[in-house]
Amino acid sequence: MTDTTDSAPALDAEDAKLVTLARSTRARNGVPEGAAVRDETGRTYVAGTVALASLELSAVRTAVAMAVASGARSLEAAVVVSSAESVAEEDRAAVRDLGGPDTPVLLAGPDGTLRTTVGAG
Repeated sequence: MTDTTDSAPALDAEDAKLVTLARSTRARNGVPEGAAVRDETGRTYVAGTVALASLELSAVRTAVAMAVASGARSLEAAVVVSSAESVAEEDRAAVRDLGGPDTPVLLAGPDGTLRTTVGAG
């Protein structure tokens, strides 16, 4: 796990876009988490937390499901914006299922500050 809390490196433009999309989804929908994933062709999928009586999905798992449903074959990166201190194992597993163990999963705080980057594996 790479902790970037104290000396967060500048995000590349594509990862910064994912953070922006995840943050805006979280804020717009008033949900605990926003997530965005980028597939192998550069397409992005954005989602918020789903909390229904009959269905609960994290934002990351919802974004991965949207990518799969749209025909994505792999993932290049995933971002979750949350007040959580770490990325849930279930979220890493969903990213790993589609993107493989080396797919980076970035965790940013609600203000968009990158907290940490972990591999999906």
